[in-house]
Amino acid sequence: MPTGFEIAGITVAPGTRQTVNLPVSNLPDHTPVTLSVEVIHGKRPGPVMFISAAVHGNEVIGVEIVRRVLRAPQLASLRGTLLVVPVVNSFGFLNQSRYLPDRRDLNRCFPGHPSGSLGARLAYIFLNEVVLRCAFGIDLHSAAIHRTNLPQLRISPSDPVTHRMAKAFGAPVILTSSLRDGSLRGVAAAKGTPVLLFEAGEGLRFDEMAVRAGLAGILRVMLAEGMLAAKGIATSRTPSHICAASSWLRAPVGGLLRIFRAEGEMVAEGDVLASVSDPMGKSETDIIAPNAGILIGRATLPIVNEGDAVFHLAKLAPRADPDTVEEMAEQLSDDPLFDEDEII
Repeated sequence: MPTGFEIAGITVAPGTRQTVNLPVSNLPDHTPVTLSVEVIHGKRPGPVMFISAAVHGNEVIGVEIVRRVLRAPQLASLRGTLLVVPVVNSFGFLNQSRYLPDRRDLNRCFPGHPSGSLGARLAYIFLNEVVLRCAFGIDLHSAAIHRTNLPQLRISPSDPVTHRMAKAFGAPVILTSSLRDGSLRGVAAAKGTPVLLFEAGEGLRFDEMAVRAGLAGILRVMLAEGMLAAKGIATSRTPSHICAASSWLRAPVGGLLRIFRAEGEMVAEGDVLASVSDPMGKSETDIIAPNAGILIGRATLPIVNEGDAVFHLAKLAPRADPDTVEEMAEQLSDDPLFDEDEII
């Protein structure tokens, strides 16, 4: 029989849930800012897992996914403990901004420091009070504003835990992404807590398909890890596409963008994906697929400057349905993919 789960001096009894507010700072007007953690502690023993959203404050789709997870009836039979942080970066969330007030990216502030910058202090609290208390976790993200992502998972190239979680999750696409200095994934992995990263939708927007994909995937992971019973959790109908490399296709000229293909579509080498025209209608330049693949992200604005990122095109691995984690690792050993902030 499990004992109570202790966090920040508060004990959550088995079979109960409680919101715990971890003090972060005060706003200039003295309004207190906390890191709110929903603690759900099961009656039966099992792993400790975290789910986090809005590390980037304008990536609000993860907050909606978290809200639905917290309302899922399956949690009534939870084994182990679930720590849920709906909004990590409250400062960016309130300002509808990716960044902290000093323009730092919180996802480059880890492991943080208790007496460092605002981002360093927040990163330190989140990492030590939540993330490192867990055996594994899922961090929810979206594309930046004016771009949208097909639901996809980013996993570490050689980590069997995130590979296993990705297979259970069942997102349309699984991609490798190298660990970045200062990122939550990188620091957590180095300290022994694997983190699966889910990307879907657009900054400051909800996308129903992406939200449902995130909710279903999280429940499947919890089922696979022995935290939930199978009742009411649907299995994925189609296997994930495994992608080993990707490239961003950029606007060859500035002008008005007309997109002919959507995220999630398979394209062949030579396909016309979009066209850029001048406002007078005198010239038109096509954006051509340089190779076959699947479109995993695209721009949403109809106005582009020369060099703007328009499509994220991923190459499919030779075998689309790996039978084992080892096969998935082999397929994901090609060039690493780009993180969102590397193509802005």
